[in-house]
Amino acid sequence: MITSTGNPKVKHMIQLGKKARERKKEGVFLVEGLKMFREAPRERLVQTFVSESFLAEPEHAALLEGIRWEAVKDSVFAQMSDTLTPQGILSVVRRQERKAEDLFEGQKPLLLVLEDLQDPGNVGTIFRTAEGAGVSGIIMTRNCVDIYHPKTVRATMGSIYRVPFLCVEELSPLITLLKEKGIVTYAAHLKGQETYDREDYSRGTAFFIGNEGNGLSEWLSGQADRLIRIPMEGQLESLNASVAAAILMYEAARQRRTRI
Repeated sequence: MITSTGNPKVKHMIQLGKKARERKKEGVFLVEGLKMFREAPRERLVQTFVSESFLAEPEHAALLEGIRWEAVKDSVFAQMSDTLTPQGILSVVRRQERKAEDLFEGQKPLLLVLEDLQDPGNVGTIFRTAEGAGVSGIIMTRNCVDIYHPKTVRATMGSIYRVPFLCVEELSPLITLLKEKGIVTYAAHLKGQETYDREDYSRGTAFFIGNEGNGLSEWLSGQADRLIRIPMEGQLESLNASVAAAILMYEAARQRRTRI
């Protein structure tokens, strides 16, 4: 059992939790809690640490069969954890690297392009909603919040394992690829000519979702085939990014079910 915060493995885990550069260099991310552990693909688990209290529960022993794990003193585990009330299990998971082409599987892909979203909760909620709505994949710009940050990972509630995604340095090649694939692109925009529910999303479709405070950039808005808006009552100008994305995703899912 690891009993000291001076242990190199403990220091390493703390570094992985705090520094995106370290996570990227090793091609891994951290997941914490029973749900995230249970749903993690076993072939991608690199190492797991459990607290002594976690290990003391008889039913937990079976969860650790067939994987690499190590016990940690409770007080030390608390230093490794990113949460205020640790559940006692923390794992290193290998990233799944994807190419843009991986997101275009199937005849009529449904995609999201997230431009510079900054809130971990928003991005996590979008991932969860995307899984529920049957989205084919998510593309994120380099200025989006780090999808592998522990807070963002937790917010996905496991969807990070199952929703294909890609972080890109530049959007231009991706936009070109969308056009080559015949995918119709829609920008959620206040100046939308048409309301979102009057468009046809049964074909290959991509929705552009902009930054929480500034919306979409003029450049990306200009790349869209259509500008669409979500009608508002009262004095509201816009909705939360994850709420707007959810409305669009589920409208596309509804149309596709109806046509099938």
